[in-house]
Amino acid sequence: MTIGFFDSGIGGLTVLSEALRKLPNEDYIYIADTLHVPYGTKSSEDVKTYIFESIEMLMQYHIDALVIACNTATSIAVNELRDMYAIPIIGMEPAVKPAVEMNRATGKRVLVFATQLTLQQEKYYALVSRVDEQGIVDSLPLPELVAYCEALQFDKRVITEYFKAKLAPYRLSDYGIVVLGCTHYPFYADILREALPPHIGIVDGSAGTVRRLAAMLHRYGIGEGQGNGNVKLLSTSGDKAYEDKMRTALGLLTGNAIFT
Repeated sequence: MTIGFFDSGIGGLTVLSEALRKLPNEDYIYIADTLHVPYGTKSSEDVKTYIFESIEMLMQYHIDALVIACNTATSIAVNELRDMYAIPIIGMEPAVKPAVEMNRATGKRVLVFATQLTLQQEKYYALVSRVDEQGIVDSLPLPELVAYCEALQFDKRVITEYFKAKLAPYRLSDYGIVVLGCTHYPFYADILREALPPHIGIVDGSAGTVRRLAAMLHRYGIGEGQGNGNVKLLSTSGDKAYEDKMRTALGLLTGNAIFT
């Protein structure tokens, strides 16, 4: 069995690395839309077209299940993709619900980091409206962080200064949780943790997404675990240099630099 993963760039590798830890006996194929990355600054209609084109390419590999490892792509296209294809399709959404539940008793606020396009979607507004009864959720777009990640910019000093500048307008003593609502952002979780006061926790949607994937595989009777943890990395442009970049990024996340 092969599980497909899709993102605009390398961000979804943070979700794939979680799947490799939790579901090591499956095989994976990951495609990045290198023709159009990043999505967060483009129009919804253009992004939807790019998503459909990328998933059609991925389907040529006869995948058995699909993870949309991108919050923006999920909010724009996941429902239509489920209508188009008969395989299980798992999307992502910012981990606002668990963050709100964790903070409910503390009186602290929740700060959601995401792309501007995610924050503009009706799906995000509906999510916050559904779970944020106390009005404790604030949102902050961090588009530059995607560009840093795509450039493999992990210089601690540069990223720390960026976080400090973005967080300067906020009274951080009011907050208890930061939600990483873009799959690129967990690459910077360790640097962010040092930049935040120690009382603020960090959550993202990767673990929950992989739990839903495992449950869906079981429900469809296709979670046989007969793979070897093989990973194939592809780009929509066929850019071999970018595919090398993906191998490097996944190696940083897993400690294993050998992927096909």
